[in-house]
Amino acid sequence: MKNIFDRMRQASRIAASLFVVVGAMAAPNALAYDKAAERIKQLEQSLQAIQAELQKMKSESAQAAQKVRSIEQTTSQTEQKLNSLEERKVVLTERVDPLTQRIGSDITEKTRLLHFRGGFAHMMNHRDGVSIQSQVSPVGAQDQSDKQGWYVGAGIDWGLTRDMWGLLPKTTVFAELMFEYKQFGAHVLGNGAVGNAPSMLAGGAVNPVNVTVSQFTVSASPKIKFFEGSKIRPWIIPAGLAVHVMSPPSESITVLAPGVQFGAGVDYNIWKDFFVGIEGRYHLTAGRTDGVNLSGMTAGGYVGIGF
Repeated sequence: MKNIFDRMRQASRIAASLFVVVGAMAAPNALAYDKAAERIKQLEQSLQAIQAELQKMKSESAQAAQKVRSIEQTTSQTEQKLNSLEERKVVLTERVDPLTQRIGSDITEKTRLLHFRGGFAHMMNHRDGVSIQSQVSPVGAQDQSDKQGWYVGAGIDWGLTRDMWGLLPKTTVFAELMFEYKQFGAHVLGNGAVGNAPSMLAGGAVNPVNVTVSQFTVSASPKIKFFEGSKIRPWIIPAGLAVHVMSPPSESITVLAPGVQFGAGVDYNIWKDFFVGIEGRYHLTAGRTDGVNLSGMTAGGYVGIGF
């Protein structure tokens, strides 16, 4: 029995010794395992941080790509609008009357023309004015001016349509604003009533003064020019409004007389935007205005500059 007990105690000591040895051997392995687990946990955290950063960069990249697409779309829309505006500008330029249009090799068509005029003037009737011939005070000199005279003037042609509003191709309609000065005598003897120094009504001797007989005309008319594209372009004025200012005035001191203007002429393009031409015009007034009939005609030439 004692031997059995001794054996059991010896076995217990051996087991305890083995447990101590195993514990001593297992302790470093457990410590290493804990460190490895902690490192794995740190690596997992690092990977999660990298994954989050990659997700953030991916989101930012998507947003940047969206902005780029938006900018490209805006740029494309802007280009389309610019192209549309350019096309509309071209259409309007062609439709509304370009300032310069080359037709052929050396002919320039312009829609506006400034012209300077001059030539021969003729009155259909003698002038009967208060300072020349007087039926009210028929005393002293009773002179009359000549029917023949001269004129100078200027005007502007403003283009309205190049094809007569679709009725006739190559037929331009202009609006002409014109003024001219006509003179029929600068040494016409005035009558004794008011054209004498001193007046014979005050007992003065016959001493007539010289009177200048002149006329100023302002007119607005449609002008139709044919053969657009040619160096030679005939034109007509079918009818236009003219207002005449007479000097000296009538015996009742009237100075204005309205009338109608008719005309015809030819333009010739001599070089670039420079033109020359000849013309004839007839002015018709409605009878006599206080004893004076201003109907007459002019014929002469002009020089024009297109712009």
